[in-house]
Amino acid sequence: MTQPMLFDCDGVLVDSEVLVHEVEVRVLSAIGLTYDASAFKARFMGMSDAAFWAALEADGVARLGRSILGEVQGPMRAQIAQAIDTRLAPMAGAVEAVAAVRGAKAVASSSSMPALEKKLKKTGLWEHFAPHVYSAQHVTHAKPAPDLFLHAAAALGVAPDDCLVLEDSVNGVRAAQTAGMQVWGFMGGGHMDDAARARLSDAGVVRIIEDWPHFARAIVEAG
Repeated sequence: MTQPMLFDCDGVLVDSEVLVHEVEVRVLSAIGLTYDASAFKARFMGMSDAAFWAALEADGVARLGRSILGEVQGPMRAQIAQAIDTRLAPMAGAVEAVAAVRGAKAVASSSSMPALEKKLKKTGLWEHFAPHVYSAQHVTHAKPAPDLFLHAAAALGVAPDDCLVLEDSVNGVRAAQTAGMQVWGFMGGGHMDDAARARLSDAGVVRIIEDWPHFARAIVEAG
């Protein structure tokens, strides 16, 4: 396939979402802020760090009557870093499938740049994208705004409506659609379930991709 491709990172290129959600829910539960796991994923997947912290703070004030960021930010960051260092794995077949994409490609992720570099280098993916790795730090408005995908397309020198995006979150799907891009929904992450599949379908993805071997076959079919 020679069509330009933009990839989300967490839950698509690397199997990090399942680790992050595990830590987040555990830390929040410890201070009395509990969430249904499926609803938590649906609401927060694909958010920038700034938007995530703002939403948690609002929930803490509304549900517990107090600011919670001082209680949760340190433990979350430390435990997530440890999980990434010790347990992060690439998605099976991701490196090979990405290497087979012949057209222009970039990462467009809500993660911070330091976190993106760490995860992509740890899993052997950095060299397949650099320097075209873009984060929420590159734009004023993160997903679900289209800014990040538009920024990545401009950096690649390609038209937005020529781009194909691989995403696992509704926030990401909406961002890509608003940017005028075609979107495939990715189901290969350890955090994905039937509810997540339904959310992607309802969001209007063109195609559901089960895993990276499926993606590799799909791009061959697409030419």
